[in-house]
Parts: sequence; C-alpha cells; structure tokens
Amino acid sequence: MALLDSIIAPVAGLIDRLIPDPKAREAAKLELLRLDGTQELERIKTQMAAVLAEAGSTDPWTSRARPSFLYVMYVLLLWSIPMGLIAAIRPAWASAIGQGMNAYLNGIPEPLYALFGTGYLGYTVAREWGKAKGR
Repeated sequence: MALLDSIIAPVAGLIDRLIPDPKAREAAKLELLRLDGTQELERIKTQMAAVLAEAGSTDPWTSRARPSFLYVMYVLLLWSIPMGLIAAIRPAWASAIGQGMNAYLNGIPEPLYALFGTGYLGYTVAREWGKAKGR
C-alpha cells in the first residue's frame, strides 16, 4: 500500500499542475483511482519501482546515466545559439548544418525518442518522490 500511495500522490500532484480545468482534473484523478487494483496500475507500480531502484543505486553509471542523457539533450538545444550566429555570418553554412542535423535526427528511431520521454518523466517523478521523502 505504501508503494501505491507513493505513486498516486505524485501523479495526482502532476495532474493538479498539468490540467488547469477543474472538471477535467477531477475526471483524471477519478480515472487514476479507478486504476487502483487493475493490471494497469500493477504495471505502473512495477515500472516505478524499477525507476526508483535505479535512481537510488550506488553504482555511479546507473545513478548518472539518466542525468547525463538529459545533459546531452540540453547541449543539443543550446546549439541553437551558435547556429544563430553562424546563420548571421554564413547563411549557406547554417543551412547546410541544419540539413545535416535534420537528416541525422530523422534517422533516429521513434522508440528512442519515446525512451527519452519516458526516462525524462521517470527521472522527474523519482526526483520529486525523493524530495518528498527527504532524500
């Protein structure tokens, strides 16, 4: 039951932040409570247990892998600053660089993007859970 409470409370908190409409927010919370005791909730609990175990791991690679992946994504986003400068000086170069980056990013399989989103969400939830527990 403690694991259930530790999952529902953060998800309910996320629902409060993400859904501004009070009726829709209450409907989402009711759906979350309806999942209680279903296989879907059991699957979510299993996934969250794995994420929390990884986040609490003492192994340096395991505990740093997810944040390191996020840093890579931040670098990719911050690359837009020098690209803007390159575009101001040499528009043809910036266009060629942009086309090359687009070709590369389009070559990355969709499941990898889904993995990034899942990892980011899992990391965020695990951090919030850790903060709530004082860890």
